[in-house]
Amino acid sequence: MSDRLTATMISQAAERLRPVIRRTALEPNQRLSGLLGGDVLLKREDAQVCRSYKVRGAFNLIASLTEDERRRGVVCASAGNHGQGVAFACARLGISGRVYVPSTTPRQKRERIAALGGDRVEVVVGGGTYDEASNAAHIDSERTGAVYVHPFDDVRTMAGQGTVGLEILAQCEEAPRTVVVPVGGGGLISGIAVWLREHSPATRIVGAEPAGAASMRAALDHGGPLALPELDTFVDGAAVGRVGDATFPLVKDLVDEIVAVDEGAVCTEMLDLYQTDGIIAEPAGALAGAAARELLPSEGPVVCVVSGGNNDVSRYNEVLERSLVHIGLRHYFLVTFPQRPGALRHFLDEVLGEGEDIIVFEYVKKNNRETGPALVGIELERAGDLDSLLSRMKASPLTVEPIPPGSPLFTFIL
Repeated sequence: MSDRLTATMISQAAERLRPVIRRTALEPNQRLSGLLGGDVLLKREDAQVCRSYKVRGAFNLIASLTEDERRRGVVCASAGNHGQGVAFACARLGISGRVYVPSTTPRQKRERIAALGGDRVEVVVGGGTYDEASNAAHIDSERTGAVYVHPFDDVRTMAGQGTVGLEILAQCEEAPRTVVVPVGGGGLISGIAVWLREHSPATRIVGAEPAGAASMRAALDHGGPLALPELDTFVDGAAVGRVGDATFPLVKDLVDEIVAVDEGAVCTEMLDLYQTDGIIAEPAGALAGAAARELLPSEGPVVCVVSGGNNDVSRYNEVLERSLVHIGLRHYFLVTFPQRPGALRHFLDEVLGEGEDIIVFEYVKKNNRETGPALVGIELERAGDLDSLLSRMKASPLTVEPIPPGSPLFTFIL
């Protein structure tokens, strides 16, 4: 087996996958087309078997195993979607497997893994991050002899995921000017890039990764994969602390641009996909659309890959919160109130303007008998109203300290 992915491998994967996966729709999106001033199409991998493109890579790898390897079974680590693909493949091919997931994996994804795998698959919680789960799965593989099914850093996985690019070109009436792809460990964008560079070399390839887990950008700046010191796991399907050794050189050589997308922008795109387009996308599934909103108008079609739709509805409060903060409608402050009658009434009457609502009010502690700080969250009707609010706060006798989103204090709010 070659250690570098080729377009021929992707063609072979497409034949292997044809009987078991869906050829997902490539459909125009009016909302994003209006924002970009040109045609935008969505590759709907949220409608794939297991509701994610990950099944393509997992099934291709497992279906390629020898009889001896199949008897030994498989093991993998997953934030959720890869595990579902592995579980689906195990049940379909009659192979036993274990799926290690981090504790941050939404319950909905864990339950789906168990349901898809049936009695063939065991779900094991292995650490708080994907990388910890991956380490536990590797130890299992070494101890038991089970084949490790990598979610991105294996040419068989990458070949299966690259069939997304094969389908995009087959479905486009004209070659896309730009393809925007979500990036975690780099398997999907590597596979798509290999196919596009051979069959549509003029297409611009843009990778979109979460700002709180920008491991590919860090690797490119460093000159090779390295572990991030900190990781925001909110975009769980793309929150990978270290990109692949096999994926990195392909991204470096073939991808035009890697952009970091603020998690708040991802949340805004998730809500727009749901409320305007009727598409339920998980955070990673909204990465490409969120990145596309920042692109300049394109001379040709732009394709955004909606990579997955396995979202836990219990997370929507946090999604809404992050979105409102990102678009400037929700702000937080530490306000020190004198401990005397009328202090709060003054704040309500003299500081707050029309259409400005308090959505959080909580005394933090009393410093002394005279003053007491409170956490105050305020929602605005328009983002442009912030300057007026800040001016009234400055003119007030109260001590007001804004809490910016980048502040460590902000982690206690979200």
